[in-house]
Amino acid sequence: MNRYSQNAMRLWITRGARFLPFADAATPDLPLSRLLRLSLFQATVGMALVLLIGTLNRVMIVELGVEAWMVGFMVSLPIIFAPFRALIGFRSDVHTSHLGWKRVPFIWKGTLLQFGGLAMMPFAILVLSGGGNAGAWSPWIGRLGAAVAFLLVGAGMHMTQTVGLALATDLAPTESQPRVVGLMYVMLLVGMMVSALVFGAVLVHFTPGRLIQVIQAAAVATMVLNVVALWKQEPRRPRGSAPPAPEPSFRESWSTFASGEGARRRLVAVGLGTIAFSMEDILLEPYGGQILHLSVGATTKLTATLALGGLVGFALASRVLSRGFDPFRMASLGAAVGLPAFLSVIAAAPLGSPVLFALGTLGIGFGAGLFGHGTLTATMNSAPESQRGLALGAWGAVQASAAGVAVALGGVIHDLVSHTLVAGHGPAAAHARALGYTSVYVIELVLLAATILAMAPLIRRPPLPAAAASGYAT
Repeated sequence: MNRYSQNAMRLWITRGARFLPFADAATPDLPLSRLLRLSLFQATVGMALVLLIGTLNRVMIVELGVEAWMVGFMVSLPIIFAPFRALIGFRSDVHTSHLGWKRVPFIWKGTLLQFGGLAMMPFAILVLSGGGNAGAWSPWIGRLGAAVAFLLVGAGMHMTQTVGLALATDLAPTESQPRVVGLMYVMLLVGMMVSALVFGAVLVHFTPGRLIQVIQAAAVATMVLNVVALWKQEPRRPRGSAPPAPEPSFRESWSTFASGEGARRRLVAVGLGTIAFSMEDILLEPYGGQILHLSVGATTKLTATLALGGLVGFALASRVLSRGFDPFRMASLGAAVGLPAFLSVIAAAPLGSPVLFALGTLGIGFGAGLFGHGTLTATMNSAPESQRGLALGAWGAVQASAAGVAVALGGVIHDLVSHTLVAGHGPAAAHARALGYTSVYVIELVLLAATILAMAPLIRRPPLPAAAASGYAT
């Protein structure tokens, strides 16, 4: 390495890292390199999300001809485990294995579940679409196998993510815990973006065999990256050490958390906003394929565009919130950004503009990033110091449950509108399919407006001037 390269490297190490999102979360005991290695479990969760809500739903609907309601049902199956995220995090708080770990056993179980679901998923999907050789039983075998595969992946994702974030907060000092959690979610978006680009490049020329290779490669990558992420992260408690003090029950902890100021309204706002930003998850890629006639590779890259917008939103929100900006106001701004973004996606169909569609997708991701970071920061700031793990689990449970409901509703509403128009006196089939998509986007616009109204009482008001505070000025 020459002198100029050495100087450039030294400059990046000393000053450049501060430009990375949440780089200030690092401490001498928890350096950035260790944090980034730990965050690899979020990258594998992001990779699985891209498969579920991006690549697979487009392939199942367009290439394999599976009904949108069936795809929506399959993708929403992980919602079954979403309400248990708070309980999973609580159980990992009080669990101690014979090896002296609290978090590692749960993350390892989640990794195994995720790996098993991805390993069997491509074959189940092919049988579900009619590509199997099981005769008359083929559809039912495919549906059962696909349901089990999606359930396994969903359970593994929820367990790995919830306990992994709890481990990250364990390792970080109290004052930097919100920034560490924020860094973990940035890595989730990075994993989604990179995975979407890779999957899009590999699936440019789609074949069932290549689909099998992609999903099984994702299974192997999940196992390898999660092992690397966990390696020597959680310290082991010696077997002879004193047991921890008795912890309150989950019911007691939840009652304390729910009785906090604005806790219920905050969770309602998180649920509304998540539904508003998630109903289109399984529809964006089919929308690009059926209405705008984009290829598999091109529509998969839309997921990367969505993740890029979210990454930029998270990075901007991190910088602004670190200066004392109200997190609820930030979340409201994110919902407001989503309004023109969805209008752009709607307008892309009649104008036949893939560019406008891509810009709208980028805006949806950007608004979701602002909204997600704002609500996450508000949740962490308002939680008592001893309940940050529970608060994080509650936020994740509401978000994941709302996202699952939104995905299922999106598919059902699309099918109902499209099939009604085609079967009745509606316009041509192509126009009916477009209206099936845009009806969902219009509902999301209404939900975004409702989210802004729900969060209005939570926004911190600026202090009154001294004259106004003491009465009317004379």
